[in-house]
Amino acid sequence: MYDPLRAKAKVSLYVAAAFVAALGLASGLGWTQATTAMPAIDERPLLPAEAVKPAADLSEAFVNIANVVTPAVIRIESLRPASIARRNSPLRFFDFGPEPDTAPNPELSGGSGFIISQDGYILTNHHVVDGAERVRVFLQDRRWFAAQVIGSDPFTDVAVIKIDVDEQLPHLSFGDSEGVRVGQWVLAVGNPGFAGGDQLDYTVTAGIVSARGRGLNILRRELMQDPASQDLSGYAIEDFIQTDAVINPGNSGGPMVSLTGQVVGINSAIASNTGYYQGYGFAIPVNLARRVMEDLIEYGHVRRALIGVEMKTVDPEDAEYYGLPTVAGAMVQRVTADGPAEGAGIEPGDVIVAVDGKSVGYSGQLQQRIAEYRPGDRVTLTVYRDQQPMDVSVRLGEAPINDIALRTVERASAADERLGIRVEALDAQTAREIGFDDAGGVVITEVQRGSTAQLRGMRPGMKIVQINGTAVDDPSDVRDALASVPAGGIVNFRLEGTNGQRQIVNVRMPAR
Repeated sequence: MYDPLRAKAKVSLYVAAAFVAALGLASGLGWTQATTAMPAIDERPLLPAEAVKPAADLSEAFVNIANVVTPAVIRIESLRPASIARRNSPLRFFDFGPEPDTAPNPELSGGSGFIISQDGYILTNHHVVDGAERVRVFLQDRRWFAAQVIGSDPFTDVAVIKIDVDEQLPHLSFGDSEGVRVGQWVLAVGNPGFAGGDQLDYTVTAGIVSARGRGLNILRRELMQDPASQDLSGYAIEDFIQTDAVINPGNSGGPMVSLTGQVVGINSAIASNTGYYQGYGFAIPVNLARRVMEDLIEYGHVRRALIGVEMKTVDPEDAEYYGLPTVAGAMVQRVTADGPAEGAGIEPGDVIVAVDGKSVGYSGQLQQRIAEYRPGDRVTLTVYRDQQPMDVSVRLGEAPINDIALRTVERASAADERLGIRVEALDAQTAREIGFDDAGGVVITEVQRGSTAQLRGMRPGMKIVQINGTAVDDPSDVRDALASVPAGGIVNFRLEGTNGQRQIVNVRMPAR
């Protein structure tokens, strides 16, 4: 007999079983998802602001310094012949570029610099621009300008370049490197640009002054390797400020600044076995750099003052023998015949301990102190002789260092060469070699490494279809179209690859 209650119970059981089966199927297919409660995230400070206020204040100071300094720090690109290249050494300058054995073409190297006046004067390192046939400066807004080398000094590694702009540029102010103390905070700022394929527009690192008066012998070694300057290598001035602020390739010529944002040094070299930072960075004192800069701007070269002696740094035995109050000073080894020192009565064995009242601790510091004067200036040297101090007045002479000219390469070239490209007619054989289906038109056969064209993405094997809206049929069309573009003007290229894809490239025409 039919029992409606029993039938209803069976239906309910079947429905429940079907629901469970469907739920399992849906779970297996990912149609359902178990909800997991998100953990509560605590965003409360673990320490009160007062507990870390000194560190927070210093951090904020670094931020403020970076904000005011970086707009005036620029990137420099120098194109130099492959024959002029940096040499490897544990003590090295830190511009970046390929090694000589991989650079049969002109070498593109990079460095930093900083603007020192509203009208475009820039301070950098000598080794950043030495031998360059073209120097370009990149500003913070990514514009670039051709730069003129005003002057450069291999004896201090200081150079001045200039760009012409129709606006007032941000610039930095000078501090006093004489007042820099070991242990004080400094920031090293650079604008290395591209290094190892990565874009590194700006770097700001903090550290302390680790030491002063470091003589690295790096400038003397560079001068000794050039036959034209070997005999003058003794005039190199090496009185570097050492810092533990991280400095890496591309930062040559950037400023070392104090907590007031003033320049106290120019980043110049590192001590490294790898080419990268290993804890030792060195900067040229800004007082010396400023004096060199003034001469370079006024004369185009440095007029170096000299007293006419060879000297060595005093050691403990010297101090004891000569009765010096401290182990400090520069002991005269030889006196140049008919030089300023001889005329003033300086003798071998004299120990120079001060210049115009400023103490001299070592021979490099004496060189720097004298270099801050001009030939013809009169200075008072405090000298120990026979265990007694005495003052000697000396009229400074001029060092014969200007026989070494800055190695620059001047060349005038056609517009296509200035861009860094070579073009040929796309004949049948060239079309087959490159991979074009049809001959006709003009193809780029060479792009110079480091050229404007390469930096904008132009490559060999690209076919030039149009220049500034005008069709290109043969190489003469390219030269005619480019010849009318002034330096600084923009050239619009429409290019085509072997796959038929079109590309638009806008390139700024370099100066001649």
